[in-house]
Amino acid sequence: MTGPISFSHLYSKECNSRERTLLDSSLKYASDPSIAFLGGGLPRPEFFPWNEISASSPLPPFVNGITSHCTSIKGKHPKDSLATTIYKNQFSTGDAAADIELNRALQYSDSAGFSELVDFIKEHNKIVHHIPHGDWNVILTAGSTQSIDSTIRTFCDRGDYVILEEYSYPTSMENLKSMGLKFLSAPMDNNGIIPEKLREVLLHHKGKMPKFLYTVPTGQNPTGCVISDERKEHIYRIAQEFDFLIVEDDPYYFLQFDKYAANAEPSELSREEFVSSLTKSFLDFDCDGRVIRLESTSKVLAPGARVGWIVAQNSFLDAYVKLHEFTMFGVSGFSQTLLNGLFNRWGQNGYLDWLKGLRKEYTKKRNDATELIYKLFPMDITKFDPPSAGMFMMLKFDTSKHPEFEAKFNSDPIEVETHLYHEGIKNGCLMIPGSSFIVPGFTVESNEIFFRCAYAAPDYATLEKGLTRFSDVIKNEFKCK
Repeated sequence: MTGPISFSHLYSKECNSRERTLLDSSLKYASDPSIAFLGGGLPRPEFFPWNEISASSPLPPFVNGITSHCTSIKGKHPKDSLATTIYKNQFSTGDAAADIELNRALQYSDSAGFSELVDFIKEHNKIVHHIPHGDWNVILTAGSTQSIDSTIRTFCDRGDYVILEEYSYPTSMENLKSMGLKFLSAPMDNNGIIPEKLREVLLHHKGKMPKFLYTVPTGQNPTGCVISDERKEHIYRIAQEFDFLIVEDDPYYFLQFDKYAANAEPSELSREEFVSSLTKSFLDFDCDGRVIRLESTSKVLAPGARVGWIVAQNSFLDAYVKLHEFTMFGVSGFSQTLLNGLFNRWGQNGYLDWLKGLRKEYTKKRNDATELIYKLFPMDITKFDPPSAGMFMMLKFDTSKHPEFEAKFNSDPIEVETHLYHEGIKNGCLMIPGSSFIVPGFTVESNEIFFRCAYAAPDYATLEKGLTRFSDVIKNEFKCK
């Protein structure tokens, strides 16, 4: 095992000019019992108006499914639920011994996150990933959106280039664009980024080399595709050749499914089988320390928790923490203590059991949506591949088969797409048109369009209603029988 190499030449001017203040760096002594800490403007914990907070959660190993805890009345919890109470002051025995008590959770604290929660997440990463260098760690963030923003400020100056998948998440694109960055688009197919074509793009690029590749490699938004381990290794070698970083935003990583088969039930996996079934992270190939992995509770626990984390080499994390000390200061203490209390009681095995259960439930959702699409849509003009991960599926249509493609839409696929979008809304269904995800500067040279169907959130009745309504639009527009 070797240590990571230095990428100090890739830091932004803002990052290089930022210095940690003595006041910020002194906060680590606030909890040291040997120090009479008179250095910070900390309010007295006795004046925090919360003496305890309680939450009810499902109890591992979730033998009746991860939703079996959904009924609790006036503090009475079913047998398969777990009651957690966090107190203002530390208790020294049982589960509470590892809690982040409220007099710490609600105080100013380390911008990297409380050590109890950080240590759990780091251990989780050791179970799931195998990072070839030893100089890495984890810091907490307020979710991946904030992580992306911090990454841009840490590594990019106005006018710098970054690489995006040719279809990418609009919020991230807008954030990058507003910072004055320029884009290179990585060509894709149904299996994600095509390494050979990415290398061609870089060989023909005349400007500055990009600072990083931003990718959602698992259940990609919007396409739902998954980059294979072989392609990841190839892309990593390209990053070494052209000296850019890889920013791996992977919120759907644990939502990886069996290959779709009609009428099949999701497979039952042991914890070990579940972990082994997952694709590798770019971290697994990261001998240089050039990968920055962004993770989040948003898709596996709750988006409103606003807790995420960054996994990267320590020198990168130091730069992030310096930024966070000036911007967000730290992740919500309420979120940290509740999440830590949950993980503390579940343990690593309980968390894996939860993720297994989540995979099973979303596999069922994927299967339901797939069966409805095959049943409702005219497959002679509809192109569809059931996704193997994530929360999205693409419905593709050949616009040249529209009877008024030339006369009404001037042979312009985007005009057809816009028309179908508005007709869908008129008929009571909204799906997002694929052109909304196109990276600026990337030109689609095809008559094929797609709509992104977000199948994960709706219940079955809503999903069936929406897909029926949109299929009616397609049948009517394309004059299908």
